[in-house]
Amino acid sequence: MSAKLETIIDEFAELEPRERLELLLEFSENLPPLPPKYQAEKDSGEHRVHECQTPVFIWVEVQDGKLAIFGDVAPESPTVKGFVGIFIDAFHGAPATELLAVKPDVLQRMGLAPILGMVRARGLHAILHYLNRSTQRAVAASLG
Repeated sequence: MSAKLETIIDEFAELEPRERLELLLEFSENLPPLPPKYQAEKDSGEHRVHECQTPVFIWVEVQDGKLAIFGDVAPESPTVKGFVGIFIDAFHGAPATELLAVKPDVLQRMGLAPILGMVRARGLHAILHYLNRSTQRAVAASLG
């Protein structure tokens, strides 16, 4: 798994529950804006994580063997937006193998699962699953 994600996980795990939420909100605020070239696809509903109640859109591409990840999350869902921000921060520019190695226990390791509730946790797991599937497709497309 990515050394950057491990650092983020360790940072979350060392905090008290309230501080974990504050850090998650920081990642939310740092999510880069969606590049304009993806807006039409978003408007047509493409790249949506349908299993998530919050409108979440994610694009994964492979450029020169590295991941390019872009996302857009409704602003009224800062915890979900923060989770997407974590994965973009950890894996944008990384080899695809690093994202594909992420285990589904990432929420538990960060100490977020018990404070976010079951419904949100399910949605965040759906985002991770979507990222994994999209990465597999992007790798296959990059190989021709």
